Amino acid sequence: MLGEEYEAFQKSYEEERQYGLRVNTRKISCEEFESICPFPIKKIPWVPNGYFYPSEVRPSLHPYYRAGLYYLQEPSAMTPAACLPVTPGEAVLDLCAAPGGKATELATKLAGQGILVANDISASRARALLRNLELFGASNIFVTNEIPEKMTRYFPEFFHKILLDAPCSGEGMFRKDDSLAADWSVEKSENLSKLQKELILTASKMLMPGGLLLYSTCTFAPAEDEEIISFLLNQRNDMHLVSLPDYPGFSSGVPEWADQNPELAKCVRIWPHKMNGEGHFLALLKKEGEPNSLVPIKKKPQIDKGSRKLLETFFQDLGLSWDFQRVEVRNDKVYLLPPVEQANLRGIHFLRNGLYLGDLKKNRFEPSQPLALALKGKSIPSLRLSPEDDRLHKYLRGETLIVAPGETQKSKGWQLVCADEYPLGWGKLVGQTLKNKYPAGWRL
Repeated sequence: MLGEEYEAFQKSYEEERQYGLRVNTRKISCEEFESICPFPIKKIPWVPNGYFYPSEVRPSLHPYYRAGLYYLQEPSAMTPAACLPVTPGEAVLDLCAAPGGKATELATKLAGQGILVANDISASRARALLRNLELFGASNIFVTNEIPEKMTRYFPEFFHKILLDAPCSGEGMFRKDDSLAADWSVEKSENLSKLQKELILTASKMLMPGGLLLYSTCTFAPAEDEEIISFLLNQRNDMHLVSLPDYPGFSSGVPEWADQNPELAKCVRIWPHKMNGEGHFLALLKKEGEPNSLVPIKKKPQIDKGSRKLLETFFQDLGLSWDFQRVEVRNDKVYLLPPVEQANLRGIHFLRNGLYLGDLKKNRFEPSQPLALALKGKSIPSLRLSPEDDRLHKYLRGETLIVAPGETQKSKGWQLVCADEYPLGWGKLVGQTLKNKYPAGWRL
């Protein structure tokens, strides 16, 4: 495949892998992040909100990570979500979404409008996916744990944009993870190729006319890359390839590695000896036709007057208001549904539909952790602590805090605890004591 370049490719595996993070631009701009970032970073040229950081740094230990200001992701792996042009208000599907690196960026691009359906066939991986979306403050989400083919019954030609980061043999990640190399075999790659063909055909059935489908893998194998795109083009004459952005180091797809279709040159392969990242493959496809508009939600409120009063009182106390047409109560748990109409979802396995707001208990409402992370600390009564304040780390460990008079805008009750102005979770102030409400499963 590489010919004279193979020696340079092989030599790249002697170099240290690259480390990257992607800024959550729904919570903070890149410029603001650069001004407050407590460790060295350097821009990733081909990802607008991506940064390299040194291997000795541990960004996951900083409170800003717990506030959802960034996601840790290998630089090349940021490329698919960066290259899929998502517009706020669209319906977007991430079909194989766990652990959430690409889904969190798609949610960021939607800016709380439209809907993101994020699916993973594994229940445990889907839970990790949901956790990361909640950490990023995503509200317009529908997180499913379903067989992809079954999803076509619920979402026929529903999505404006689909990302299919397909399960693959992982050749592009051998430098990052030795176990992938140990597990590799020709037979595994051939079997995955069959699965990928099923997945891309399934995804195409859920793509709206005029919609875009981005297919990606982290492998070099033509059987999992060009051959998959060739297969789809031969199966569906209403799909065609679209050129991807051209960045220095991106390599074109090779028609000779499939069926000689010259259109395959519009695919992109990332090689580790040409760019500061691991291996990846991308292809962007468009379905012929004109896209449809989503229907705004028409659901009638499913909440009794007493519960609504509790919710209104809580949110008014924070200076907030909610669209109660989108609020739904199920088993005393309160959710804010995505702002668009969905099909009849009876029978589909899902973990979350919308934003989990909290729980109704006897004569009170207790807010949730996902709600805290979806809020903007600037405009809400809160306890704002510097990342250097030892109390912030105590809070993340689940400990009770002592608050000095005047440190909070409210003298009692629920407080949003923030790292600077970025929400981390809830506490409840009684006198000068802040009772810690940071969930046990989230603690350091």
